[in-house]
Amino acid sequence: MRRHASLPRLVIFGDPEKGPIAETMREFSLFLKDKAEIITSCHLNECRPEVLRKSDYAVVLVGDGSIISAARHLSAARVPVIGVNLGRLGFLAEFSVAEFKHYFDDIVSGKARIERRMMLGCRVSDGSNPRRERFSSKAVNDVFITAGPPFHVIEMQIAVDGERLPSCVGDGLIVSTPTGSTAYNLSAGGPILAGSMEAMVITPICPHSLSFRPIVIDAASVVEIHCTRLNEGATVSVDGQVATGLALDEVVNVAKVRSSFLVVENPTRTRWDTLVTKLGWAKKPRYATQ
Repeated sequence: MRRHASLPRLVIFGDPEKGPIAETMREFSLFLKDKAEIITSCHLNECRPEVLRKSDYAVVLVGDGSIISAARHLSAARVPVIGVNLGRLGFLAEFSVAEFKHYFDDIVSGKARIERRMMLGCRVSDGSNPRRERFSSKAVNDVFITAGPPFHVIEMQIAVDGERLPSCVGDGLIVSTPTGSTAYNLSAGGPILAGSMEAMVITPICPHSLSFRPIVIDAASVVEIHCTRLNEGATVSVDGQVATGLALDEVVNVAKVRSSFLVVENPTRTRWDTLVTKLGWAKKPRYATQ
């Protein structure tokens, strides 16, 4: 297709081997003819950085998990994500196929709002030599430590900006972004934050205490976690997608990174609408009628 200078450049992420996605990709190719230049269609994690940097938007077809995976690459290229929901929930995949078509002109003309979401960086290093780093990854949602087999409780010493917090004994610990506050953090009893906030949430997983409550800290803080009691299968996980084992002599460092995740918002929805419609937030009791 010959590109006119004014046409927006798109990268489409999806797996053409999956029936519904392949069908949607074909549908989008027809719809976008003469409306946009499709630079390439990529499997998740397979698009080269130089290609991403040439694009104006990335259209991700599937669900939130796929968007989170793609975002770790797209953030460095500063490419806004248009999430088209073909999954089950759709917190980040804000558009249906019909909504994408309806609002496409508004999106590419800059009328649709692009929200900047903070991301975290996770580093695992030698406790005696912090420069000896063996694992690092960006996180869109969260970084969490889980006990793992043989599933005894573990004990974690937490420090924020060098100041020690009480030790946490339990099944693990979550450090979440505002975006991730509606994910594992929510299930573990943590607070819900507005996605555009600059903050982190530290939430224990099943703490062996009646009073170890989640806390919200400044986004500029640095969190250090050192496990003083550990299981052989203890794991550090990033967004539930990238993981590594953890040893007693290692330190997990979590801090905000410079790059941000850019997501195109659906003009007909708010974050709170999604909580109500998808998770039944503040749903009224079903009163008996006579």
